[in-house]
Amino acid sequence: MAQQAGLPGSHPVTMPNRQASASSNMSDDAVPTMDPKDTSELLAERLQAWKHAVGYLEDYVSATEKVEKAHAKEYEKVLKTISNPLKEGHHFDQSMGGIAGLFENMRQNTQGLANTHLETEKNLKGSVLPILDRLHKEIKNKSKELSSGAMKSAKEVEKARNTTQKHIELLGQQTANFESSGGKMHATEDPYIVQRGVLHRLGKQVMEENNNRHDLISVQNNFAQFEAHIIEVIQQAIASFQQFVGGQAQKVDQLYSDMLGTAQRVPSDFEWSRFTERNVNMLVDPNSPERTIEGISFPNQNHKATKAMIEGTLERKSRNKLSLSGWSTGYYVITPSKYIHEFKDSDNLRKDPTPELSIYLPDATVGTPNGEKFNIKGKDMSGGIGSKLSGSSEISFKAHSASDAQKWFEVIRSVVGHAPANLASEPTSPVSPAQEKRVVSQPPTYAEGSAAGVTDAKHPAPLQTAHPAGVTGGGTVASPATATPTSATAEHAASVHAQAPAAEKI
Repeated sequence: MAQQAGLPGSHPVTMPNRQASASSNMSDDAVPTMDPKDTSELLAERLQAWKHAVGYLEDYVSATEKVEKAHAKEYEKVLKTISNPLKEGHHFDQSMGGIAGLFENMRQNTQGLANTHLETEKNLKGSVLPILDRLHKEIKNKSKELSSGAMKSAKEVEKARNTTQKHIELLGQQTANFESSGGKMHATEDPYIVQRGVLHRLGKQVMEENNNRHDLISVQNNFAQFEAHIIEVIQQAIASFQQFVGGQAQKVDQLYSDMLGTAQRVPSDFEWSRFTERNVNMLVDPNSPERTIEGISFPNQNHKATKAMIEGTLERKSRNKLSLSGWSTGYYVITPSKYIHEFKDSDNLRKDPTPELSIYLPDATVGTPNGEKFNIKGKDMSGGIGSKLSGSSEISFKAHSASDAQKWFEVIRSVVGHAPANLASEPTSPVSPAQEKRVVSQPPTYAEGSAAGVTDAKHPAPLQTAHPAGVTGGGTVASPATATPTSATAEHAASVHAQAPAAEKI
């Protein structure tokens, strides 16, 4: 809740912070240390393991086809093709009942294949090997799909993270400059602005991360089906292999039947389920929540220079004479860097939040509130095209209520109160139209039939400013008024200048 506005030099008014949320207690690294390519590379390596496993089977059948011609001695060559451990063997479960157990069973049975028959040579070459060759090509095509999909999106994530990291480092530099310069800095270097830039880039980064996450989840789900297909094809190849060599002696038939039985006992999801259990920390959990900006923290996120002293919507008198309402609504913020910034809205994600207007308050002149209205006269330092073409200008603001206008005025006064000199503020006596023309850009409007020197409730006396030691700023600012023809002859009022009360700077 907002604190009671105090006198000059009191603590800034604390307004509700729109960035707070229920998930603000959650914290996550803005730029995670885990490489987004780790998961896709792991899956690519797994495809390589399956490709080599199928290659092992191709070598096995091919060698068997040759050994059938050379009988028992040649089967020593068959055994050698599978004598070495599987490449990327850590991808397979080492217990019996899986692919690794299948190859162990094949090694044992191949040792007993001492007597083979030449009649099976053509059948093995023409029927079994093509099945495995097609499977080998399917795995290669799957690897290409992974490279063009998930691995490509991982590069986009890495690029987005690098951009976010650079802006976070820039925030660190500007917050350090804020501390070393006492808050005196250029509008574009305001840590508040830089922080909003970080949030903007985080939005793009999180979008890329979530897109990559969805790609990886889709690939993982597809992997389970694809591996079931691989195992089914392997079973089909071994079944065909057994069919052609089954006409041999009963012992040979039994050995190959045992290999087939071992392969058929491997459940379709056996290897994948064991693989996911062993690599649960590296694979993406489909049930884990997606990243959100609210759950992310980054260095200097809560630095005092990034917190607005007051912020909200105000109406600003339009400079466009064709405007129907005469007022336009904007989102305004007063920062610890003593700037008042104007934004179109409070959205950090739709586009990079760049101020439409930035006024350094210690160099500006502020009029006392008139109901819900108050004026600020100063130079736009936002760095935009408009600020380069225009000098100092007087801007009229309108709050939602008179109390809200007073809150903004008190915060502005407390900001200026940080100057070295002790400042006091009190309204001046009413001035004549001739005197007011000397201190404002527009003469006031007087009610029909009223005297020129009378100030009514709608047109209070302006708050004038002096220049105490250590404070710089402009001159007197009056409340918004409309000029009348009677005020056009006020040039002679310079003679009464000495009678006006001393000005005061806020």
